Amino acid sequence: MGRIDYLRLSLTDRCNLNCVYCTPLEKRGFLRHEDLLRHEEIARAVAAFVKAGVRKVRLTGGEPLVRKNIAGLVKMLRDIPGLEELALTTNGLLLPELAAPLREAGLDRVNISLDSLKRDVFERITGSDAFDKVWRGVEAALEMWPRGVKLNVVLMRRMNDAEAADFARLTLDRPLAVRFIEFYPTNERAARLGDALVPTAETRRKIEDALGPLEAVAPSAADGPARVYKLRGAAGRIGFISGRSDYFCGACNRVRMDSTGKVYPCLFSGATHDLKALLRRGAPEEALASYIKKVFLVKSNHRKDSPGSGHIEMSSIGG
Repeated sequence: MGRIDYLRLSLTDRCNLNCVYCTPLEKRGFLRHEDLLRHEEIARAVAAFVKAGVRKVRLTGGEPLVRKNIAGLVKMLRDIPGLEELALTTNGLLLPELAAPLREAGLDRVNISLDSLKRDVFERITGSDAFDKVWRGVEAALEMWPRGVKLNVVLMRRMNDAEAADFARLTLDRPLAVRFIEFYPTNERAARLGDALVPTAETRRKIEDALGPLEAVAPSAADGPARVYKLRGAAGRIGFISGRSDYFCGACNRVRMDSTGKVYPCLFSGATHDLKALLRRGAPEEALASYIKKVFLVKSNHRKDSPGSGHIEMSSIGG
């Protein structure tokens, strides 16, 4: 386990889509407004994480763009000394209106979760006939961040697995990074999809059969656990995140905090620490940073197959 320098920060447990593998059937309601950290508290927490060694923050959800005055929060975080990169993962539905304000506020890059290029399949996966607006969001993002847009694609057997080559083809003339993420059932609803996993090796084979060989690309810090390739002469890149057919816990450099201040050393762990009480008591930054470093110690001993790992609510703490 290397240095922990990456925080994934959930801003809300709410979402404006209802994806089949994300929002659990057993979810009975949303967090109350008073349970959520305020913008100022989030900024204080992030400043403490940075003091403890974090250099990159990614805003997630739920859907982070449903958070009120998201551009204002981005500006507050961007002004924190020592924070080197501020990114965001979104379903893209609100990007047509928000891409420009987010870029102006200082957001460095954006990932867009998009699992189908077909309107009917998109609706089946998300519960919403909103593909056209999401695609306008992709185009708005490319305009604001010409080299800083990734598409996150979860392929599922019997649903969208025939679209691998269609997504890969997008990289031929667009500077997109398309990343194929292996399906992982994280709740009862996702488990009902059965054996939906499409292994990376199969996805890669489909792409190469249709479009020719993939050439390996030297990894960068922005690639995280993805193995990155490109099609010959392509403007963009293709990545594979193989959470089920590969094992990269030993290289994980991230922790997570949800919208209430609970901190998770691993995506597959329960919350082990809680910053809300310290924040609302006005604890100084040094005390917050010291507390956060204890999370890092727990992180060094936790992997996704550790005792106590298992069910997670992806819709509340992001991926």
